[in-house]
Amino acid sequence: VGELVTSFDMAGVSLTLFWLDDELEELWVAPADTPAYRKGGAVPAERVAPSVVAADAAPDEVGPASEDSRALAVQVAAGFAAVRSVIDEHADELGRIDAVAGDGDHGIGMQRGSHAAAEAASDAVERGAGAGSVLRIAGDAWSDKAGGTSGAIWGAALEALGRVLGDDSRPTGADVVEAVGAATEAVLAFGAVPGDKTMVDALVPFREALRSRVDDGAALPDAWRAAVSAAQDAAQGTAELLPRKGRARTHAEHAVGTVDPGAVSFALIVEAVAP
Repeated sequence: VGELVTSFDMAGVSLTLFWLDDELEELWVAPADTPAYRKGGAVPAERVAPSVVAADAAPDEVGPASEDSRALAVQVAAGFAAVRSVIDEHADELGRIDAVAGDGDHGIGMQRGSHAAAEAASDAVERGAGAGSVLRIAGDAWSDKAGGTSGAIWGAALEALGRVLGDDSRPTGADVVEAVGAATEAVLAFGAVPGDKTMVDALVPFREALRSRVDDGAALPDAWRAAVSAAQDAAQGTAELLPRKGRARTHAEHAVGTVDPGAVSFALIVEAVAP
């Protein structure tokens, strides 16, 4: 059948059992031709020439940026390097947590994403990118290399941050609050809500605490630290929740007592990049 789908470096086999009916049987025996699974007499789809793909998309394109934004881009790239380090430090623990009610690959996925993002951010800075472009380019690299739902989520969140912050000037505290709000909405668009035992359970309290402190006149570093504390508390609080989204939802009560790895990794990241 050709290559089979794998889950990063996970050893062993994945076995799926289901009740077979006439419709499912017809679909199961139908010919298929995909990059990871082939059977029967399916006719391979016409391949698109690489030049056509390159003409349609330029995810790492760098546009004009102000001096202030380019200076901030250096700090953003340093932040991605810090994220890479903290994820490397906690990758095994994140995988252990995820193995309780999932595939056990959250640590590996976050490592692949953060490494790709850090490299892409550094390259973008060398090419003169502004802060918004660095975030966008790094998000695209994270999504491309991490795989899985968390990769897509972090890619969307970083793209939203970059889109709002832009490349024109150094953002104010209010600008950062707006950008974090846009990133939060991008994550919520995937369907999870607070209480589902996902990254959202740490992300939303972080956004709310950051907005509240900035609105009250706090300096951004102080507001960010308060928001980090809220995210950390919320991440630990996910241990008491029943999972309602993702693979963990099928484990129900078995997952109670264990924190959500996505919420924990989010809290680690926002602490690592604190201004």
